[in-house]
Amino acid sequence: MTHLKDVYRWTKDPYLITTDINQVDIPAVHAYLTRSSWAPGIDEQTVRDGAENSLNFSLFDGGKQIGYARFITDYATFAYLCDVYVLEDYQGKNLGAWLIECVQSHPVTARLRRMALFTSTAPWLYEKFGYTPVNEPNYTWVITRPGIYQKKD
Repeated sequence: MTHLKDVYRWTKDPYLITTDINQVDIPAVHAYLTRSSWAPGIDEQTVRDGAENSLNFSLFDGGKQIGYARFITDYATFAYLCDVYVLEDYQGKNLGAWLIECVQSHPVTARLRRMALFTSTAPWLYEKFGYTPVNEPNYTWVITRPGIYQKKD
């Protein structure tokens, strides 16, 4: 029987996706996220803390981390997909779709009642994997604090 927290790996030569937390290149993920549209200015320790408390999917070309996604999940009922990216030099090679395909094929997804994400950059990609927009009044509620990582004390 597979355990949901086991390490999973997918390969598509020369690329590798792994859920091994020990392989996440935190400085590389931080370098991307700090310039992203959703986490500008995020500090490296926050990236590390997020990874340590998530189910990570790291995309590599050889030893270089070129993409990333993570599920914040209880492994039983809910997962929030976030921090999804593929470096610009690797876009257009269908690696983003492969990354989401691997995320969605992880055994944890079979038992989840709900998976969510927030995106303004690639809704067409997520629609291919069954995600739909929530457009029901008074259904989804959030507290949003854009720029939180750019605030100085």
